[in-house]
Amino acid sequence: MNIPLSVPELRGNEWKYVQECLDTGWVSSAGTFVTRFETELATYTGARHAVACTSGTAALHVALQILGVEPGDEVIVPTLTFIATVNAVRYLGAVPVFMDCDEFYNLDPDKAAAFLREETELRNGACVNRATGRRVAAVVAVHVFGNAADLDALIGLCRERKLAVLEDATESLGTRYRDGRHTGTLGDIGCFSFNGNKIITTGGGGMIVTASAEHAARARYLTTQAKDDEVRYLHHEVGYNYRLTNVQAAIGVAQLELLPEFLDAKRRHRARYAAGLAGITGLSLAAVPSYADNNHWLHALQIDAGRYGRDRDTLLAQLQAHGIQTRPVWHLNHLQKPYQRCQAYRIETAPRLLDTTLTIPSSVGLRDQDIDFVVSRLRHE
Repeated sequence: MNIPLSVPELRGNEWKYVQECLDTGWVSSAGTFVTRFETELATYTGARHAVACTSGTAALHVALQILGVEPGDEVIVPTLTFIATVNAVRYLGAVPVFMDCDEFYNLDPDKAAAFLREETELRNGACVNRATGRRVAAVVAVHVFGNAADLDALIGLCRERKLAVLEDATESLGTRYRDGRHTGTLGDIGCFSFNGNKIITTGGGGMIVTASAEHAARARYLTTQAKDDEVRYLHHEVGYNYRLTNVQAAIGVAQLELLPEFLDAKRRHRARYAAGLAGITGLSLAAVPSYADNNHWLHALQIDAGRYGRDRDTLLAQLQAHGIQTRPVWHLNHLQKPYQRCQAYRIETAPRLLDTTLTIPSSVGLRDQDIDFVVSRLRHE
C-alpha cells in the first residue's frame, strides 16, 4: 500500500480549460480564467471582492500590508499554525506575539481577549503592548485543518482596540458557520490557499477576499508590481509579482466546479474513520466545532499514549513502514529558531496537542479500502 497524506483530485474540466489557455496564448498573469476564478470564488464564499495571488503566503503578506501593518508593529498570531502565517508578519518588519490554541487547534479567543484587556492599552488611538511599548496592529486567526475559529467576540474586542483582523482561511475553503457565513469573510480580509494539498488546487496559488472595494483595489495594485502607468512603466510604490497565472486559474475554475463533491467525500471519509476507530482504546478523531459545518480538510487523530500503548512518533514510524503517510502538527512557532525571542502568552494547550496529534490520510480520492487499511493498521500495530 502507498497512501499519501493529501494529494489533489484532478478529474473535471482541468485539461479542457488549460487547453483553452494554450490555444489562445493566454498563459500568464492575465486572462479570462483569472477573472472568472476571482468572481466565482467571491460568489461561493459570499465575499464582495476576490483577488487571485501566486500563493496563500503572498496573499497573507499583501493583506497585512493593506491592513496597515508597519515595521516595528506587533501582530497577534497563533503558535500552532504553519509557519507561513508568521513569516508573512516578518516580511513587513513586524513582530509576532504568540497565542495559545483552543481544543480545535485554533487561536484561543479567550486568551487572546485576556491578553488584549490585561496586557495592552489604548494610547493616542492605538493599541499598545504595555510590556514592549509597541503598537499592536492586527490579529491573525487561522482556521486550522478547516476548523472554523470562534471569532465573533474577539472581532468585537479588536474593533474596540483599533485592531485589524485577518483570517488565514487557507485550509478552510468550504467551511461555513451555521448562520451561513463562510470563513474568511468575518474579518477585514481573508486569505485562501490552493496549494497541491488543499481541498481544491491550482498547483499553487492563493486568494484575497474582502468586503472592501478599497482593499481589493489596493491588492490588485500591489500584486501587479504597483503599476501606475502600464504603458510608460511608472511605479510610485514597491509592488510584487504576486498575480496568479491564467493557466493556474483555469485549473482553479475546474476544481471549484467539483468542490461540492469534494466536500461530500470528505464528510464520508470522516464518518468511516470515526466508525472504524470507535473500538480502538486510546484513539479518536479530534472534535470539530459544533458552531460550523467543517470542510474536514485534514483528519486529525488524537492519541492517548497511556491507553493506546504507543505514542505519536512510534505510531508515525509504524504507519510509514506500511506505506501510510502521516504528519504531526506543525512544530510550535514560538519555539522555532527565528521566533524564540518573541513574546508568547500562556501557551498551555498547544504543546499537549502537538504531542498527541497525528494527521492521517485525507485526500479527496481516498477509497473505502484505503481508510479500512489505515484503521486496520491502527488496530493491529
